[in-house]
Amino acid sequence: MSPINKFKAPLLLVLVYLAMAFLWPDISERSRSVAFDYLREMILIIPPVFVLMGLLEVWVPKEMIKKLIGTGSGLKGFFFSFLMGTLPTGPLYIAFPMAGTLLQKGAKISNIVIFLGAWAAIKIPQLIVEAEFLGLPFTALRFGLTLIAVIVIGLVLERVIKPEELPKLQE
Repeated sequence: MSPINKFKAPLLLVLVYLAMAFLWPDISERSRSVAFDYLREMILIIPPVFVLMGLLEVWVPKEMIKKLIGTGSGLKGFFFSFLMGTLPTGPLYIAFPMAGTLLQKGAKISNIVIFLGAWAAIKIPQLIVEAEFLGLPFTALRFGLTLIAVIVIGLVLERVIKPEELPKLQE
């Protein structure tokens, strides 16, 4: 693969940014500021996440993951996956390395989808703030509908995607 093809997307972004710098300098400056703020945030968050992922890989046995959220875990697996997704705070991109590690250790795809869905949309601190500003009936309805949707999506993906179709994630 040639270097131009390998870096096609980043080169295209640089060209778009340069065009913006000439055509709309004020928008270009704001864009640069946001991009560097985001990059700084990622540089501060990603290394500790990878350390935690390494510790998870070493300290948590594969058998425990299979028992808690693997095939045959049933409702217990749904509940545990949901709980794992609702407790942490932080951006969603932190959850993806964890999901990959859990898949490698034998977690069911449906439980990974529930974990990611809960992380993205059903965090406990988020629910508390939501209830305060939007009311308990709204929060309860959104929580229930989101939970149902995440479980249904997980079950559908479990049927569509088979673990053997994920060779890069299998040990």
